[in-house]
Amino acid sequence: MSKVTAPASSVAEPRFGHGPAFSVGVEEEYMLLDPETLELVSGIEGLLNARESGLTPEFFESLLETHTPVCRDLGEVHRELRRLRAHVAEATDAQGLRFGAAGTHPFSLFEEQRITRRDRYRGIADELQYVARRELIFGLHVHVGVDSPEAAIRVVRGLSRHLAEFIALAASSPLWRGAPTGLASTRAEIAAGHTRAGPPPPLRDYEEFASVVEALEATGCLDDYTKIWWDVRPHPRLGTVETRVMDAVSSLDDAVALAAYVQCLVHRYADREVAQVHPLLIVENRWRGLRWGLGAEVIDLDAETPARIPIARLVRRRLHELAGDARDLGCEAELDRVNRILERGNGAQRQLLVYGTNHDATEVARDIAEITAQ
Repeated sequence: MSKVTAPASSVAEPRFGHGPAFSVGVEEEYMLLDPETLELVSGIEGLLNARESGLTPEFFESLLETHTPVCRDLGEVHRELRRLRAHVAEATDAQGLRFGAAGTHPFSLFEEQRITRRDRYRGIADELQYVARRELIFGLHVHVGVDSPEAAIRVVRGLSRHLAEFIALAASSPLWRGAPTGLASTRAEIAAGHTRAGPPPPLRDYEEFASVVEALEATGCLDDYTKIWWDVRPHPRLGTVETRVMDAVSSLDDAVALAAYVQCLVHRYADREVAQVHPLLIVENRWRGLRWGLGAEVIDLDAETPARIPIARLVRRRLHELAGDARDLGCEAELDRVNRILERGNGAQRQLLVYGTNHDATEVARDIAEITAQ
């Protein structure tokens, strides 16, 4: 009898260090909208049938994903995101649609959305059922290249300390099913309820990460590590660390600023060991960031004595600490845009301001579309 050989693990041959150091790639998920009602529209197949290059389907037919090429610096990221948004605007207009970027659609219902006709998504729907079907959310994902598997684990450990900051700065999902939820980032709360999601667990080293993934693959629990949806995760196939916790944001400048914030933190932690923070403290801060956004008070994880600190003050302190990293990476101007988010507020604050005028979620969706297309 011939011996059956198990397929190679998806983490067995990581590609860390194969690309430029601290290169950046950004994925944006957009909602496809009816131009009159601003409801979600199952329009992805029409866009793909029109052979629009650079556009990628996602779980729902009303969701569109784009991703930049590997960029050497944030200036290139800015140019590529601008190009991609212009391309999406042209493609959706040709199909009689609009598009927008925010963490959730203000009023459309997940029960009314069609699942994209791809085997991967059918498989996810069959396995996860309600958990997958309710996940009508839109994210901003930032990949940063690192040079070794162990650096990737150091970075994941370091970025876990900053989940609340990422969430608060990007928060743009205060409405769900037509009404305010009381959360700045409803998306972050929904995403955390997904299986294999939320903050990454404490990992000693890459060997531990690989052994856990291999056990899950060998037992048939998952196909590969890309079905582990942590807020921050190693991405061995791309040689990056991927930050996944942030809402999609309407403003192009905000997307660039958030990518710079992530890149600078990756640069800071790539060759620096940091003490492991207890998971309960990370979860508490994560909750505070998604609940109150930029108005949150979080636990200062750098303080010798436990204390709470306004998250806006914490971010300003962080920007000062990252000045050298930004100088080394050449992204001082892009990182400085984080200050603009602190000064004028995040997307959630704007959406609630628009909603407060007439308590009309359609006006919020229209505002999202207008800002995204600018």
